[in-house]
Amino acid sequence: MLHPAEHIAPSLVHQAKTRIAVLIPCFNEEAAIPQVVAGFRQALPESLIFVYDNNSRDRTVDVARAAGALVRNEPLQGKGNVVRRMFSDVDADVYVLVDGDATYDPQSAREMVNRLVAEELDMVVGSRVSRDQSAAYRRGHQFGNVLLTGFVARLFGNRFTDVLSGYRVFSKRFVKSFPALAKEFETEIELTVHALELGMPVAEVATPYASRPDGSASKLRTYRDGLSILRTIMRLYKNERPFAFFGSTAVALFLFSVGLAWPLLVTYMETGLVPRFPTAILVTGMIILAFLSLACGLILDTVTQGRREARRLAYLAFKPAPSENGQQ
Repeated sequence: MLHPAEHIAPSLVHQAKTRIAVLIPCFNEEAAIPQVVAGFRQALPESLIFVYDNNSRDRTVDVARAAGALVRNEPLQGKGNVVRRMFSDVDADVYVLVDGDATYDPQSAREMVNRLVAEELDMVVGSRVSRDQSAAYRRGHQFGNVLLTGFVARLFGNRFTDVLSGYRVFSKRFVKSFPALAKEFETEIELTVHALELGMPVAEVATPYASRPDGSASKLRTYRDGLSILRTIMRLYKNERPFAFFGSTAVALFLFSVGLAWPLLVTYMETGLVPRFPTAILVTGMIILAFLSLACGLILDTVTQGRREARRLAYLAFKPAPSENGQQ
């Protein structure tokens, strides 16, 4: 259990009720993590700051502990694995998740936490606004983010402008109902889709995005991680919208089979003969596959509905964060 510090900065967060945990996943962030911990100690002095080390080969653990963070370890490599462990281990009312690379602005945390509590939200996303276009948030990354954000908006709903942001504030009911199945950087997509599929109250807050400090190197592999994120979006679409996924597959198979069958039908109407049996057999098989795909979509849609209801019940098992007057 977390216990708030004795001296708490004035805010909408109630002094004796709301417990805040800052969660920082880290891998080889010796150069950046002292700055991150110090920044959040200043911005949220009432919070407990957890640094979860993910097999760092430098002095990340030592410098994080020296900066005053509570340091724990997660041996399974990948940010998604670390997020799963943090969400499982830490008990709080409000969770601040931020990368340990010193690119996000700690001073935005107070506004994000206040908004989450005051408006009884479940997730507030820090939408990145770069101060240094060339070094902090390269145009290629921005373009990729816009494409992936638009893809998610098209499939699941248009409520966010930065679905890949690593700076987020959550309620306890969000954290404890989140399945956390991702292993690496695609965890941000899972967080976004979880909120969208359960219809949670969410918001975005613009936050400055800066360059890494000297000595800190990015762990992002642009093309590999981009493809992994794209695969995750399609996997979630299949799992969360199975009727739409398999239904569209059925329609595509049916239309393609009709295109192949049309010349055969015309020839048959004119001569009474079917000249290309292999094509006729292929068309028959594709029609069967189309109806099987449609049946799979209908069955899995019922299963998904049950899973969504179970997640909703898990979500409702927890109360919102304490409000300004300490009531819930």
